[in-house]
Amino acid sequence: MLRAAGVGVGDEVIVPAFGNVEVAEAVTLAGALPVFADIDPLTYCLDVTAVEAAVTARSAAVVVVHRFGRWADVRHLRELGKRHGLLVLEQGESEAPYDEIAQRRERAAYLDTKLRGVWTPDGGDGHTYQQYVVRVPGNGRPDRDAFARALRGKGVDCRVPVKTPVHRLPEFRRCVSLPQTEAAADETLALPVDAALTKREMQRIVSACNALGGLLQSAF
Repeated sequence: MLRAAGVGVGDEVIVPAFGNVEVAEAVTLAGALPVFADIDPLTYCLDVTAVEAAVTARSAAVVVVHRFGRWADVRHLRELGKRHGLLVLEQGESEAPYDEIAQRRERAAYLDTKLRGVWTPDGGDGHTYQQYVVRVPGNGRPDRDAFARALRGKGVDCRVPVKTPVHRLPEFRRCVSLPQTEAAADETLALPVDAALTKREMQRIVSACNALGGLLQSAF
């Protein structure tokens, strides 16, 4: 896609470091250089201000990745692209049937009202909850990894959505300040909201989390 759009050697492409390495790999395969910009801490997608700060005379494109069922701020990113003459490409997630999304939203709403001691996700417009991602800060209470191990020990199938941001990987290591990306990589945990979960299973998730979490104040 990048090559077809004329992106190649000598160009820079702004991408998120929070997520899959495939986006940065596609940039290098086109002969361009991936430039990492920070994310919005609520959507986990590229932050418009951070993208603008990363623009240089060599910038040719921005690859916007929608995360966890939340949409990036595409309108403002496209406006930014027009101002700077940048191609804005989007990478989405596979769409689920409407009934499945509705059930996930129902389970997410239940967790939103019942969970204590973790920061629940910001629903926002159109959230489809591909993943229900909470934050578990290391604040003296159990940190994210210890929290996850304890939950698994109680039979809760949780997982770390992004174990290592791309700018930490050896082949893409950059000396760049991405504080929101770093915090999200260290604190996020995906809890199950599958449509097949029963009420009893949802109650078990809440009980397990609330038994571990402390009283936290919102960071945002």
